[in-house]
Formats: sequence, C-alpha cells, structure tokens
Amino acid sequence: MGLRRMETIRLNKYLAACGVCSRRDADKLIEAGVVSLNGEKARAGMKVTPGDMVEVRGKCLQKPDEKVVLAYYKPVGVVCSERDAHAGRLVTKEIGYHKRVTYAGRLDKDSEGLLLLTDDGDLIDAMMRGKNGHEKEYIVKADRKWEDAALERMRGGVYLEELGQTTRPCEIERIGEKTLRMVLTQGLNRQIRRMCEAQGYRVTSLKRTRVINIHLEKLKPGEYREVTGKEREELYRLCGLSVGRSGQENGGVRNGGK
Repeated sequence: MGLRRMETIRLNKYLAACGVCSRRDADKLIEAGVVSLNGEKARAGMKVTPGDMVEVRGKCLQKPDEKVVLAYYKPVGVVCSERDAHAGRLVTKEIGYHKRVTYAGRLDKDSEGLLLLTDDGDLIDAMMRGKNGHEKEYIVKADRKWEDAALERMRGGVYLEELGQTTRPCEIERIGEKTLRMVLTQGLNRQIRRMCEAQGYRVTSLKRTRVINIHLEKLKPGEYREVTGKEREELYRLCGLSVGRSGQENGGVRNGGK
C-alpha cells in the first residue's frame, strides 16, 4: 500500500512498510531518537503524509511504492541464476536487500563487476531488449599478448559457431599487452570469452565496469549502492522510460548482506 493511495500513515507503520523493521522495533527506533521526519527528530504517534521525508540514522528511506535500482559489485564465484541447484553463493542472498530485486544482464560465475538489480520489471525489459543496443563496458585480460589482427577481427564481428550467431561490431581499446577495454551492445551467452577463444586466446579475468550510464566507480567486491537522483533519471531516459520522482540522494555504499 503506497503513499499515493492514502492521506496519512503512522510513522511506525511506514517504517515497517519500507522494510526497515517491525512496527514494535520501529517504536524503539523512534524512542531512541534515530528517526527524523522532515529534518526534525520524530516522536511516537507521528504520521507521514505524501511528500514527507523520513530518515533513519541519516539515511533517507524510499517510499513503499517507489522502485529501486541497485548497482552491485558481483565478486568472482557468486552466481546470478537461482535455477542453479548447485550454486553455493547466489547474488540475491549475498546482497541481502530488504526488497526482492532481480538482475538485468547476468554475469557468469567466473566474471566480476557491475550488476544492476531492480524490482522494476519495465526497466529490466527495456535493458534486456537486444535491439536497443545498450552499451556495456568491460576490462578483459587474456593469457598472452594481443595481436592487432585479432583485435580487428573482433571489432568487426565474430561468428560464434556454438551459438550460430555473429557478434555485432564493438569498440575495443588496448590498455595493456594482455588487457583490453571492450564496449559491447549485445549480451550473448559468455560472449566475450567465446569471442576471445575464437581468436585463440583464453580470458584470465573479466570485469564489467559500466552498464549504459551506470559505472562501477569505487565499489569494492560485495558492495552495492542505490542508484538515485539524476543518475537514475538518466538511466530511465536512455531506456526509453519515464520516471516520476526519482528518489532521494544517494544512500551510500553498503556491503552485501549487511
């Protein structure tokens, strides 16, 4: 039940609806003085109306009816798909977010880097449509020095026999003897590894650093941040979607499961 469909809601109920804690524990937080309403210390019995700003320990809460977008640094060894019965570490369990979120554009177990998660199905659908050609940027390290001819072949598109498809032309920049920066506009299964293998190279590490306009920035493995403000608005715009009030200022970096 979101605020747009009600006039007021008791503060303890609002905290519970946001997934912070139970109503009983919310009363304890209010009594402890760590909750504020519109910049002032909250008191028991207060009510929240549409447009009010509620903070807990200085962190502004999202309203129950707002969608969330998370930027998460997926470590090597963490699995995206919940269908893998043998997966020891799943993204959704590692991140431990209070709302159910789903990834948009998976990373395989051996890869690391930026993974976007959200509870907005429309955003996931817009990001996953291959015809939209959204950019994803990677840092790729191989087992030996790259030859110019191999890079040119990959830039122009590589036929992947296992998938029966030819990759789209892509941007490739050499940033070291064995290291490349690659920007793709499609997401075939294990695409980069397959492209490199087709040229006789083995990928030793693969990190995604950008998805559309969202960058990995200073996140460390296992950390995540909420995508908010202008950054979130731009993401929706580039995906051809409209977003109303795009949430509050960035809530800061957190460790998954914390």
